[in-house]
Amino acid sequence: MRKILFLDRDGTIIVEPTDNFQVDSLAKLSFIPKVIRNLHFLQNNLGYELVIVTNQDGLGTASLPETDFLPPHQKMLQTLEGEGITFAEILIDKTFEHENAPTRKPRTGLVEHYLNQNDIDYSQCYVIGDRLTDLELAYNMGIKGILFNASTLPLAEKHQKALALQTNDWDEIAQFLAEKNKTERKALIHRKTKETDIRVELNLDSYEYTDIQTRIGFFDHMLEQISKHARIALRIRVQGDLHIDEHHTIEDTALALGEAFKVALGNKKGIARYGHFTLPMDETLAQVALDFSGRPYFVAQMNLKREKVGDFPSEMCKHFFKSFSDTALCNLHIYSQGENDHHIIEATFKAFAKAIRQAIQIEHQDIPSTKGIL
Repeated sequence: MRKILFLDRDGTIIVEPTDNFQVDSLAKLSFIPKVIRNLHFLQNNLGYELVIVTNQDGLGTASLPETDFLPPHQKMLQTLEGEGITFAEILIDKTFEHENAPTRKPRTGLVEHYLNQNDIDYSQCYVIGDRLTDLELAYNMGIKGILFNASTLPLAEKHQKALALQTNDWDEIAQFLAEKNKTERKALIHRKTKETDIRVELNLDSYEYTDIQTRIGFFDHMLEQISKHARIALRIRVQGDLHIDEHHTIEDTALALGEAFKVALGNKKGIARYGHFTLPMDETLAQVALDFSGRPYFVAQMNLKREKVGDFPSEMCKHFFKSFSDTALCNLHIYSQGENDHHIIEATFKAFAKAIRQAIQIEHQDIPSTKGIL
């Protein structure tokens, strides 16, 4: 979905002169502090389209000849383009206020083609400007507005309804919009069967807590490795039928954890998608590669020899990762060789965690697939 910022020009991007309120010479061209770096961030990091919507009283008349207007305007655009900032459109109303033209802000004539579009997320669209007419334009468009003006202004009810933020600091605007765009990649999975009762709480963007209790000591230690080295918050509580054996507890924990990753990743927009890591641990070398592709596939080569490491059955190591792959819907390849089974298993869990860390990183604003869906 598209996100658009409708930007006033004078007083918001460039300084508005106090003599005649017109940037009609190169000598008058001056950028608002911090605007360039923040427009770059909003466009290139948060994925906003930028559209200028500006009233230029009498542009093309003796009041504001185009020969006076165009040089500073074009210089502004060239400067911004040199910093990686471009505009989808530049919409200019050239009328005088007394003409009451339908295209003059706060009327919506200039932006009609942006209204009622199925591919625009209007909850993430804002008008940014220094005048109450900019807030009123936001109200008339049915979106929110940011008033770039620290002065106390008389706000009518429609202005108050449209106002999302009032500030004259572009850093505050960027921070505000970054928070509004932040999608919490969290999941809470409760899996209950006749054999196990499992609760998994996961946050991919936090490392605030690690609390693992499965009642299998070595397994707890391995799950802690995932949280520690993937730098994710993970809380797991398991009640399993350990009076039978450890199989159901380990398998169902992996299934619940994989499902938590699937839910937390959502549509996977922006993620790196792929992760691969080679990790040494004394004589052991563990290699893990994964792809959150939406398709489960599992391959593993591990030369484990002991029946158990602590209270953890060695055969359940492969089964844990296979079960995770099934519900996380990821390709997972593991190649681990060594002499000490404790080292082999632990190195594998650590390499798995590091590969996850790579794969879940946000790198861009796209779905990482030419199909457009994962």
